[in-house]
Amino acid sequence: MPKTESNPITLGTRAPDFILPDADGNLFTLAEFKDSPALLVAFISNRCPFVVLIREALAQFARDHAGQGLAVVAINSNDAAAHPEETLERVGAEVKTYGYDFPYLKDASQGVAKAYGAACTPDFFLYDRDRKLAYHGQFDDARPGNGKVVTGADLRAAVAAVLKGEAAGSAQTPSIGCNIKWTAGNEPSWFPVAA
Repeated sequence: MPKTESNPITLGTRAPDFILPDADGNLFTLAEFKDSPALLVAFISNRCPFVVLIREALAQFARDHAGQGLAVVAINSNDAAAHPEETLERVGAEVKTYGYDFPYLKDASQGVAKAYGAACTPDFFLYDRDRKLAYHGQFDDARPGNGKVVTGADLRAAVAAVLKGEAAGSAQTPSIGCNIKWTAGNEPSWFPVAA
C-alpha cells in the first residue's frame, strides 16, 4: 500500500477559491461557506485504504460539528479515467452509502488539488473565519493495520480551538495516505515521477 505524507503548507495561507460540481450537478465555490466560522477542506478518495478506514468517522465528525459553525467540503481529485472507482458518479454513490452530509466534489482537472498543495488522501486543510490555514494535519493516528481506534482526536482538537478563535497549535502531525492519482503528464512539481 503506497504511503504519501501531506505537504508542508505554511499556516496562515489563504484558502484558494474553487468551482467544482457534486454528482447532482450542483456547483460549489469557496463563497458557499462564507458564513461559517471554520471550514474544513478534505481531499479524499473512494478507494484508498486510509480513507476507507476513517470514512464513517469522518461522516460522524461532520455531523458532530454541524451546529457548531464548522463547514465541511470534501474533494476527489483522483484520475477517474485510470481509476473508474473515482468517477463523479461513484463520488455520488459514496455520499449516499456513507452518509456524507457535506458536499463531496469532483476536481476532474486536478487544478484545485494543485492550488491547495494536496498530496494524499486523506489530506485535511482547516481554515479559520478569515479562511487562513489554521491546521494541516492528520485526522488521528489510526492507520490501516495499526490497531488504533479511529477517533478524529487531532482534527477535533484543532476544530475546537479554531471555533474558540484560538490557534490550533503548532504540533501538527502530517496526514498520511495514498498519493493523489495524478493524470499522466499532469503531476505537480512535488510529485516524484519515475524516469
